[in-house]
Amino acid sequence: MTQFVLAGVLGLLFAFGTFLVLRRDIVRVVWGVVMISQAANLYLVTMGGLSGRAPILGHGSPENPATVTDPLVQALVLTAIVISFGTTAFALVLTYRIHEEHGTIDLRELGETGGEH
Repeated sequence: MTQFVLAGVLGLLFAFGTFLVLRRDIVRVVWGVVMISQAANLYLVTMGGLSGRAPILGHGSPENPATVTDPLVQALVLTAIVISFGTTAFALVLTYRIHEEHGTIDLRELGETGGEH
């Protein structure tokens, strides 16, 4: 049952992120990319396995090493979250600069100006 709920949540996150990426507002595009990246992180964690104990609490029995969750996936996702945070902050600062220079964050209006300010 948990897998179906997570699959539905992942589908909604990807769909809503794609919806935001297709908007005209730069801030919404940035948040859409953030949602898609977080959905990909959640996908990786769910594919890494939800059953098992945390690696720090127990090393599992030698007969059945599958009783411990793989820590590599969690470490990679944690790294991806930190990198995504930095990239999002940078994209929002660039959006602020674009608004200062051009007075708008509408992608169609920016495309019509052709880069002139």
